[in-house]
Amino acid sequence: MAMIQNDWLEPLAPEFRKPYYKELFQFVKEEYATRKVFPPAEDIFNAFHLTPLHEVKVVILGQDPYHNNGQAHGLCFSVKPEVEVPPSLVNIYQELHDDLGCYIPNNGYLTKWARQGVLMLNTVLTVRAHQANSHRGKGWEEFTDAAIRILNEQDRPMVFILWGSPAQKKAAMLHNPKHLILKAPHPSPLSAFRGFFGSRPFSQTNDFLVKNGLEPIDWQIENV
Repeated sequence: MAMIQNDWLEPLAPEFRKPYYKELFQFVKEEYATRKVFPPAEDIFNAFHLTPLHEVKVVILGQDPYHNNGQAHGLCFSVKPEVEVPPSLVNIYQELHDDLGCYIPNNGYLTKWARQGVLMLNTVLTVRAHQANSHRGKGWEEFTDAAIRILNEQDRPMVFILWGSPAQKKAAMLHNPKHLILKAPHPSPLSAFRGFFGSRPFSQTNDFLVKNGLEPIDWQIENV
């Protein structure tokens, strides 16, 4: 694992010393040594690397990483440029088009969002190849909950985009009056038509940021 080096390190440091994290570390180390696991080990903490704590303006919560070859690279919903855009992201792009008029790009590489202050955090950071949720309940949830609590304590405006019931359960941890919480069904093909389409999270986020004197997010992902 490429250790967190930026300003996330100090507030997260207590987690690394807790018994659950030591067990998690050993489990993950063994999994990478004996099985095919995604994302690549050096990408596990990419969400934190690409979006330092002081830059976070928006939080998008995912569940666990994509589990097929070459997809996951440490940001929720994002895939590497050469990988086919997954169905949930197809729906995210459709909503983005309907909401803000962005064209639908030919790739699913969302690092542009991360570099503008959109923390794209899965609640579980690793997964066994072709086995969805195979690393659930091993300790990652406790670690990412700690990150969510740190974000909740930040004394500045921030938007939390919670898609689907697992993400929405995290709203119980979010009680900072400066923050905006946006909830909608998950963008997966199974639930997108139940209220994800038409939820307009991108324009609502930008309106809130501008109202609070912050630079809006340029949501357009360009073609490669």
